[in-house]
Amino acid sequence: MNWDLVKGNWKQVQGKVKQQWAKLTDDDLLLIEGERDKLAGKLQEKYGMAKEEAQKQLDEFCTKL
Repeated sequence: MNWDLVKGNWKQVQGKVKQQWAKLTDDDLLLIEGERDKLAGKLQEKYGMAKEEAQKQLDEFCTKL
């Protein structure tokens, strides 16, 4: 699944995002609005990961969807 589909189906995908990254709150998910860069930023903030690692995890997440 590409990120455009994720963004378009954000309401349905939010549950899977929360399963994958449990530290993200419902408020975080509302603010992210399906934007890949915003989600990557939140992953960096909440999990203390580097930008490259956040991008890698998002790529893997999209592949699994």
